Amino acid sequence: MTALYPQIIYGPVRSRRLGLSLGVNLLPLEAKLCTFDCIYCECGWNGENAGSRRFNSREQVAAALESTLVAMAADSQLPDVITFAGNGEPTMHPDFEGVIADTIALRDKYAPTAKISVLSNATQLHRADVVRALERVDNNILKIDSLDEEMARLINKPCCNYSVAKVVEQLKAFNGKVIVQTMFLRGQYEGRVVDNTTEEQIVAWLEAVKAIAPESVMVYSIARDTPCKSLAKVEREELEKIAERVRALGIPCSVA
Repeated sequence: MTALYPQIIYGPVRSRRLGLSLGVNLLPLEAKLCTFDCIYCECGWNGENAGSRRFNSREQVAAALESTLVAMAADSQLPDVITFAGNGEPTMHPDFEGVIADTIALRDKYAPTAKISVLSNATQLHRADVVRALERVDNNILKIDSLDEEMARLINKPCCNYSVAKVVEQLKAFNGKVIVQTMFLRGQYEGRVVDNTTEEQIVAWLEAVKAIAPESVMVYSIARDTPCKSLAKVEREELEKIAERVRALGIPCSVA
């Protein structure tokens, strides 16, 4: 079954993509809050859990992160990465830029070798403060699951004014300081075919990746429970073939 993160700081956990990861949840602890309602989200559907819709405050986040880093340092087990993800879209936080500034300061003080990562669906890039904050983190990981507007809406179910074409332009504006992340999957949802692995889908996605020219790409598939139960995982062998096509463009690509 899908599940929420019940704390501001969670882990550390061994990330498939990032190493020993200490998670930071800026979103409500009892409910998911996101601009997407992805059919594969491990946190479930938006509105599925009753509870507060308030963000964790900047002060709460800094205090919780500092106490955790102090304890980890005492145990000589510092994280490889501090990762913003949690119960929805982290960049929705009204003081996201301030939170990132605090995190950089705490990282530099207690865990100077740790990277700071943000996993985002790229829906808040119209906010200058969010862009400034993302430019400061080590791993600015932004999602594009399909270049086809209809397929993207089927997979991600955006709850906002969303345009894949606009997101591509916004990612290009990072001038390479961005990591593109894509979930590949197949299945059905509400009687419609879900498949972003067709040749047509892959070719359009590769063209966008080439135009964005990111520092790297991450491809992955379903590994946890999903709210839509009629989805199928894309096997690693197939993901590796997709990754090879990215590498052929001269762009590093990892498979999780």
